[in-house]
Order: sequence, then structure tokens, then C-alpha cells
Amino acid sequence: MLHTYFPVLLLLGFVIINAVMMLGLSHLTLRPRPSPVKQVPYESGMPPLGDAHERFSVKFYMVAVLFIIFDIETVFMIPWGAYYRQLSCAVPLATGNCPTGELSLFGLSEMIVFMLILLVGFIYVWKKGALQWD
Repeated sequence: MLHTYFPVLLLLGFVIINAVMMLGLSHLTLRPRPSPVKQVPYESGMPPLGDAHERFSVKFYMVAVLFIIFDIETVFMIPWGAYYRQLSCAVPLATGNCPTGELSLFGLSEMIVFMLILLVGFIYVWKKGALQWD
């Protein structure tokens, strides 16, 4: 069992050692020279204006959450596309091609149902006005 996870554990160990080594080397070679200019927050070349604890509208968070939800749902289409050929064949694939007469609409209908659920959710959000930025 450990033999199957050995490459993953080796990679994880390499990443941890590399991160600790980089932090250690930067700590050893750093010469801190604080100045008032270096202590000011830098945001895209603009001087900081106002309070850092500014309140945002709830609409901003709604759009952000909706973007994440729909973005993650579209990521679910990648595995479906990778296995579409296998999902659309009624028998297991032997040579990579589906035998004649064994085609199935299961793979396509599965994605159509998924897209309809997404469409219903999108229409619901649109009708609720969550996409209005007024």
C-alpha cells in the first residue's frame, strides 16, 4: 500500500523541504532596512485612499459567489468530455471505438440534464436581480 503512495509522499516531502529552505535562506540573507516609504502599502501604483475596512455592497459578494459556483460547475464538464466516448457506448470499449449499433445517448443526455439545471439556476438568479449592479 505504501508503495503506491511513495511518489506522492516523495513530492510532498520535496515541496516541504523546498519551502522551508527558501524561507530559511531568505531569512539568513535578508538585511532589513525599514523606511517610511517601504512601510506604506502598495496597490497598483496608487497611493492608499480611505480606510482599509471599507464596506462593500452585498451585490459584490453575490456576484462573486455566483461566479465561483458557475465556474466550478463548468469545471465538472472537463471529466465528462474526457469520458464522453465511453459514456456514449452501451458496451465497454475494447479498441477505443464503439461497435456499430451500440451507440447510446446516455453521455449526451447526462450533460443536457446538467446544463438544464445550470440554466434553471441562471434564470432564477437573473430573475431575482442578483446580476444587476445598480
